[in-house]
Amino acid sequence: MWDVVNGWLDHSARRVFALICLVCIALLAFGMYLQHVVGLVPCPMCIVQRYALVAVTLIAGLASLSGKRGVYVFSALLLLVSAGFGAFVAARQSWLQLYPPEVATCGRDLYGMIENFPLQRAIPMIFKGGGDCTEIDWTFLGGSIANWSFVCFCGIALVSALLIWRQARRG
Repeated sequence: MWDVVNGWLDHSARRVFALICLVCIALLAFGMYLQHVVGLVPCPMCIVQRYALVAVTLIAGLASLSGKRGVYVFSALLLLVSAGFGAFVAARQSWLQLYPPEVATCGRDLYGMIENFPLQRAIPMIFKGGGDCTEIDWTFLGGSIANWSFVCFCGIALVSALLIWRQARRG
């Protein structure tokens, strides 16, 4: 099996980065669908995971446009760090969903922020989200959004680590 994985990674790191970029775009689009069509309100931890996913998307997209081995190694390292951070936040949210604290405060609603704060303070608060981080609004195959986010970030981190290892082995 490792020969298949190694052969796939050897074939073209550029294609791997492009695939990661496309998967992340699809995940971000699905998040927008859940927010704007289904009506789920993202919590602050969801927003942070979204930012990590945007970072992974940009890094993978830019790396897929390059043709240099050094860029691939550096990009894979950045992907590993970004995906690791996203996985950490998703794991923390999953933990909070499994063991919710007695008092959960994850943020204010949008209109309350705009009415009660000057614009220069309200705009950063908007990006903090407004939902409850401990609430499970949607599940798929028994996993919450945070659980699936953790799985996706770990998959990206694993592929990134394999890219780094493979490129280092090639010398």
